[in-house]
Amino acid sequence: MKFGVVVFPGSNCDSDMLHVIGEVMNQEVHELWHKKTDLSDWNEGDCIVLPGGFSYGDYLRSGAIASHSPIMQAVINFAQRGGYVFGICNGFQILCESGLLPGALLSNTNQKFICKNVYLKATTNESALTSQIEKSKALCIPIAHAEGRYFADEDTLNQLVKNDQILFQYCDESGRVNDESNPNGSLNNIAGICNANRNVFGMMPHPERASEAILGNTDGRVLFESLIEMTHIGA
Repeated sequence: MKFGVVVFPGSNCDSDMLHVIGEVMNQEVHELWHKKTDLSDWNEGDCIVLPGGFSYGDYLRSGAIASHSPIMQAVINFAQRGGYVFGICNGFQILCESGLLPGALLSNTNQKFICKNVYLKATTNESALTSQIEKSKALCIPIAHAEGRYFADEDTLNQLVKNDQILFQYCDESGRVNDESNPNGSLNNIAGICNANRNVFGMMPHPERASEAILGNTDGRVLFESLIEMTHIGA
């Protein structure tokens, strides 16, 4: 398995992601400039990561312009071939804007940029990203966004629930999902989802910022461990 981290103009978490995947998780990882148009040498068991940041300065809507970057058609084709795609924060916004994931990320209910540690829990083990996570455990993961409020129409939300596509929900330290533990007003406290084929993942919290002991938090590491383990099994 190899990883590719896409760099858009305005990405600011690409170096963090390259470090965690390569140096912490000891995986093969490559930087992919957004003007690259050919991913034919990337296989079904590989993973393309869309990192956090402020692609194109968040003009129009967060992720809107980046969704039309040259590489995105190749990413879409890669996902349609069964390859894994993982978007974090701005990457999640780009996945929704490009149609790889349903719904949208709207402005936080308080209309402010929020940067703090929050708690979230996995709501399913039926995905490569969450298969190794204890569903009863609340993970402490940082968020840093102004447009992180997940929204979808009623039919879409019902489909997400029916198909078990909700990966993470915001919760409190004890794992309780309630209004008080929802940092941005997301519907159903949704912090992350996957597509119907379960190979495209998006989440607002930043697991790469919680994957090393030197940072005082390794709760995010299990997501990368899960993804690597499942893809190795699949291979």
